[in-house]
Amino acid sequence: MVHQPLAIHGNGYSLTYDPSLRRKTPLALALVAEIARSGPIPVAEYMQRCLWDPSGGYYATRNPLGRSGDFITAPEISQVFGELIGLWSAVVWRDVMGAPGNVTLLELGPGRGTLMRDALRATKSLAGFRQALRCHLVEASQPLIDVQRATLTQSSERLSWSSGLARCSGPAIIVANEFFDALPIDQWTMTSEGWRARAVGLDETGTLSFTTLTGGESVTSTDEFPDAPAGAIVERSHTDELLENIATLATTGPVAAIIVDYGHTASGVGDTLQAVRAHAHEHPLSSPGEADLSAQVDFARLAATARQAGLEVDEPVSQGEFLGRLGIVERARTLMSANPAIAGEIEVAIARLISPEAMGSRFKVLGLRSAGLPALPGLS
Repeated sequence: MVHQPLAIHGNGYSLTYDPSLRRKTPLALALVAEIARSGPIPVAEYMQRCLWDPSGGYYATRNPLGRSGDFITAPEISQVFGELIGLWSAVVWRDVMGAPGNVTLLELGPGRGTLMRDALRATKSLAGFRQALRCHLVEASQPLIDVQRATLTQSSERLSWSSGLARCSGPAIIVANEFFDALPIDQWTMTSEGWRARAVGLDETGTLSFTTLTGGESVTSTDEFPDAPAGAIVERSHTDELLENIATLATTGPVAAIIVDYGHTASGVGDTLQAVRAHAHEHPLSSPGEADLSAQVDFARLAATARQAGLEVDEPVSQGEFLGRLGIVERARTLMSANPAIAGEIEVAIARLISPEAMGSRFKVLGLRSAGLPALPGLS
């Protein structure tokens, strides 16, 4: 089964770009020099450098979100998204976890802090939940942390930040919206000599280009795709450590998590690595460090890896179905009635979140939970 790249990262981006374009960004110049000196680098290393290089990485050096940035995520499209996640978290705390005396709302990759702000606003009247609640944001980008602090400055909740889960403990409710798609991926391609690791090297003109590494087979299970044609690409995302950390967190108290991202529900072959800059697609090698790189989430493999780590899994549903079950249409009607002057804008935003032609079917929602907890609301 071949999975083609998604047409868009979110919704509404241009699909026309020059595949031969290579911009001489500071990171591009550094990578060209390093590769010329030491040889090609695996795709995962290229992706990691492009996103997190301390001096030239995309997330390490800028705030990429919003209309003035490179892409817009669901919380930025409509406040209703974050409000529903907040109310969903309160239901999980009460009905799934049994209303423990303390709980951490933990967001992975919280962007500008918009989702957390809207979630807190929607739950401000839920006294028991708010008394138990603490908020923790896992963020490695200092520019984004600065934005998050400004966004959440009016919040009275106890807020904390870290770059990982080491400081966290349960009970915890974890929200990961468009986080897993940015984790580095390994790629392998089928050649006349079998599967070979895909890498970024230099062509005869000294320009960044995709190549393969010499050596033996690197795919863990090459027999998974016995009929893969020449040129076929297999991807593996670096999710194992993160899921193991979530499973470890679950040993300190009950844990429930939702992963919201774009991707596919059946594993297959296909190149899904993509780049977005200024709300338009471009070739992944065009602007190292100055474009967002991401790849489709393989929800089938993600679920299997979570189970291996000891977590229970609620199978993915579409974002449109999940938000529909949470009452997005009813919430939108209330907002439109209270704000008739912008009712049309609200309607367009909600349609973008739930329409099958937009984000509604392209994005999926997967649930993870501690062993023994019942199925999560909206996913059962």
